[in-house]
Amino acid sequence: MRVLWLTNIAIPEASSLMNDDILPLGGWLVNTSKDLSVQEDLTLSIAFPYKKNRNQKLQGEKIIYYSFPAIKNEYDSDNLLEIINEFKPDIVHVFGTEFTHSLTMINICNEKNIKSIISIQGLVSIIAQHYLMGLPAKVKYGFTLRDFIKRDSVLQQKKKFAMRGKHEIKALKKAENVIGRTSWDKACTTQIHPDINYYFCNESLREEFYKHTWEYENCEIHSIFVSQASYPIKGLHIILQALPIVLRKYPEAKLYIAGADITKSDTLFQKMKISTYGAYIKSLIKKHELEDNVFFTGYLNEREMCNRFLKSNVFVSASIIENESNSLSEANYWEFLLFPPM
Repeated sequence: MRVLWLTNIAIPEASSLMNDDILPLGGWLVNTSKDLSVQEDLTLSIAFPYKKNRNQKLQGEKIIYYSFPAIKNEYDSDNLLEIINEFKPDIVHVFGTEFTHSLTMINICNEKNIKSIISIQGLVSIIAQHYLMGLPAKVKYGFTLRDFIKRDSVLQQKKKFAMRGKHEIKALKKAENVIGRTSWDKACTTQIHPDINYYFCNESLREEFYKHTWEYENCEIHSIFVSQASYPIKGLHIILQALPIVLRKYPEAKLYIAGADITKSDTLFQKMKISTYGAYIKSLIKKHELEDNVFFTGYLNEREMCNRFLKSNVFVSASIIENESNSLSEANYWEFLLFPPM
């Protein structure tokens, strides 16, 4: 069997082959691709959009990789058609519906009578409806210099999600099969396409997480960890308004946030780069006097992320809306080791 994956990002082996930085994203793809690639009588290939806008074919240890330029509209199919014609897959597995290339691939599969299935990651058509929740008007409708130049204010971000959501809905309406993990994604996908074949399948965790056990004695007591907070739906603005309540009882509590410091504005260049949401987060930290309690960790690789979980007393997922959070699964894995289900 020849299986072609369509993903939104390059997995680590592909990034290494291109001499690119390895992205700390898409951890669920790594172990699954390794497990699948060693199966007898199966050839796995992975196609992904590449920021440098060029086509490449790369041979990994077990996996063939294809990069392609970002797809602007559903009819921009030449690059994906070239991959399909060369690799000749028996089945195409599309990971996510967030971007136009998913719709383009489903169109190609339907036209060429190739079996296909979509894995639901996040549903941008639904997320768009909740994007501004909990934000004051000055944040919803305001913009910084960075937002103005990039046309990327909070409201414009919501509109981009809604536009991508239109392609997502078209892709799901044309698809025959979908993989999901929650009652939420099943409800949403079957509302869009009532006759779609829905299959339940959990994701694998990253390998490093299976090697350790969380222990209370070794964690930083009263430390809180948040794995993402770069845009509003991850709910950092809600956490920061709740943190003062925690500090009344645990004044030494600390909040660690994975990813870049979106509040950084020490230099003139940093002030020019700050987003409206980043400026709002900075104002909340100042308003509630949280400067000594809130820390951005920077981007964390797999091992660093695992260590941050192990050091943390509590993991918080405060998303406004979420499908099934892989970070929550990673946090829950050790809870099940400590407290196995009855």
